[in-house]
Amino acid sequence: MAQLIVRNLELEVKVRLKRRAELHGTSMEEEAREILRDALKEEEPPAGGLGTEIAALFEGIGLDADIPELRGYDIRQVEFEG
Repeated sequence: MAQLIVRNLELEVKVRLKRRAELHGTSMEEEAREILRDALKEEEPPAGGLGTEIAALFEGIGLDADIPELRGYDIRQVEFEG
């Protein structure tokens, strides 16, 4: 197992870590390991962009045809009656 030394840790951070460890019934060292594990769980960025990720969520449901692009249309101000 590797070791990690953290220098110049603020006193307030140490106190809060100790409190958090006590709440979870673990040592400060184990609590720090768990925090690091949680922080690095999703280190890898998604393979595609946001649009690709959204499309993957809805793949296979909904529309049967592609939605046409709206490029080339004039932008018109919407008039509301009121």
